[in-house]
Amino acid sequence: MARMNRNTSIFVYLVLTLAAVLIGGSAGFIIFSVWDLPEVQVLEGYKPSITSRVFSDSNRLLAEFYVENRTPVGLGDVPDTMIDALIATEDTRFYNHFGLDLQGIARALYRNIRAGKVVEGGSTLTQQLAKVLFLTPERSYTRKLKEMALALRIEQRYTKQEILALYLNQIYFGSGAYGVEAAARIFFNKSAKELTIAECALLAGLPRSPRYYSPFKSPQSALGRRSYVLNRMVQRKVITKEQADSAKQVALPLAPQLRTEGAAPYFVEYVRQQVEERFGSSILYSGGLNIYTTINEELQGYAENAVRTGLAGIEARHSGKKRTPSIPLQAALVAVEPSSGHILAMVGGRDYRESQFNRAWQAVRQPGSAFKPLIYAAALDRGFTSADVLEDSPLSIKVDRNRTWTPENFTRKHQGNVTLRSALALSLNVPTVRLLERIGIQQAIEYANKFGIRNTLFPYLSLALGSSDVTLLELASAYAVFANHGVRLGPVSITTVSDSTGRVLYANTALPDQVLRAESAFLITNLLKGTIENGTGWKARELARPAAGKTGTTNDYRDAWFIGYSSSLLAGVWVGYDDHRIIGNRETGARAALPIWLDFMKNAHAGREPEDFHVPEGITFRDIDARTGMLASESCRLTIREAFLAGTEPRHYCDESAVIQEQPVVLDEVPENP
Repeated sequence: MARMNRNTSIFVYLVLTLAAVLIGGSAGFIIFSVWDLPEVQVLEGYKPSITSRVFSDSNRLLAEFYVENRTPVGLGDVPDTMIDALIATEDTRFYNHFGLDLQGIARALYRNIRAGKVVEGGSTLTQQLAKVLFLTPERSYTRKLKEMALALRIEQRYTKQEILALYLNQIYFGSGAYGVEAAARIFFNKSAKELTIAECALLAGLPRSPRYYSPFKSPQSALGRRSYVLNRMVQRKVITKEQADSAKQVALPLAPQLRTEGAAPYFVEYVRQQVEERFGSSILYSGGLNIYTTINEELQGYAENAVRTGLAGIEARHSGKKRTPSIPLQAALVAVEPSSGHILAMVGGRDYRESQFNRAWQAVRQPGSAFKPLIYAAALDRGFTSADVLEDSPLSIKVDRNRTWTPENFTRKHQGNVTLRSALALSLNVPTVRLLERIGIQQAIEYANKFGIRNTLFPYLSLALGSSDVTLLELASAYAVFANHGVRLGPVSITTVSDSTGRVLYANTALPDQVLRAESAFLITNLLKGTIENGTGWKARELARPAAGKTGTTNDYRDAWFIGYSSSLLAGVWVGYDDHRIIGNRETGARAALPIWLDFMKNAHAGREPEDFHVPEGITFRDIDARTGMLASESCRLTIREAFLAGTEPRHYCDESAVIQEQPVVLDEVPENP
């Protein structure tokens, strides 16, 4: 008997010892598992990654930048139906438990033991929130214990409404949508507060397995999941069976509603780089910025169509010639509002999907004769008049002891003495070189810099013919000075940037800069009207309203330009190949670029009354002889009405036309390398 009692005591001791070891080990395991849990009070300063958005000038969404596509909303902006659908599907006892659903845990434990691995979590919404906020997605008992402990802490500190709001803004719904607002926009192109019963049911079924239940990738699975959610809602008596049956008949969305490549992609990328440079990548992609831009969607559409149509026309003219498919002909267009400097349209190439290189502001090319107005504007501002006479006769310029440079006109012919007006209208090279020599190369460069040219301009007389590289945006902005009465503004692409709370972080405060006298700006505009009325830009007369502009063509037809403007809108066009190949024989600025400009400007001005350019005080008009620049008399061959700065009008009347000088003239003080 004593021996039996002794054996019993030993057995009890061993059992108690084993139990103590198991309990202690379990307790130790649990304590170890939850020892380093994060503090849940950090949620009080919860700042999730928020999508940044780019808007047009009419506040329409253009593009989004994000790491996680998320737009936080308050619970008041989420319909009760969405909340009911979520609770009915994911956590029916949400309002009754303390963070853990013991029945759900028991059920999950049973199924996991039978499977021999973790196949079900039994997680509440609070546990799911804890997992996505603080933990990794691994499936293990250690992570499960941490999840449960965090859920208890969250429930102790926050209300059910606060937990729901956090969950609805944090959870992933698939297709790049984080949070219910982003999901509503991606799946249905509407805000969360506009969701219907069928839409709420579809979204509520996604968090369990966003890929498997995606209506875009697995429509049958999505339909089955939606029906399950609707049936659960009926069981919970949050909707009627009739409502559920009606919702089951609603078709699924077929494709994501938000475009991956939005409107004005070249402009959007231009803006993105500016914002990233100012605020940094982290703020751009996670800070929820609202970026308000100057782009006008209607004009942008006209610009894209004009470029597409224009390129097709050029290619059709050369369809029989061998081309390299991998290097297509390109074009760029930029439109600016001169009075504000706002960029209203920007096309950087024929297809953004094929090439993201933005030829409107990244490509530096020789502008050819399109640069000449900057020389003439400088001359007019320094006392020249439109009626002053320049010599168009053979000219040789010493390069060094053994070489000379002989500039030629496009036609290889000379006109003799010509006025500034005629020289610019006919785009004569030789008189323009002479004009640059007279005003001084450095003076001309300083004016160009004031107009907005930032690329290096080399101090040679060949600058008169556009030998230094510029960008289309630079040159268009320089012309905008002429259109805006000598005032430089911009170019401006962003008006304001605000954070997700509406606080303004940046506002365009660029001050107007009078870089050219208003009278001089009008005089150059008046000259540029002449290039359209009687010069190389004559095709632009089809616009049927006052306009000013200039063509540009580089040697061998490698670049074609046209920059032109009305009283309210300016547009610049460039055409060429990225590898500087020849566009085609006779593809001048007037033939290749001007039609694109004209197409755009016609549409942009449709329905608007024609308006002439404002004439500032201090401008007078006189009838002069078009050939000599002298005051007109009865003996003049051709009379025109010319504008002058008051006090600079001609004093003498014409008597006979000038004579062409046939002998070449050699200029002194020439540059080393034109």
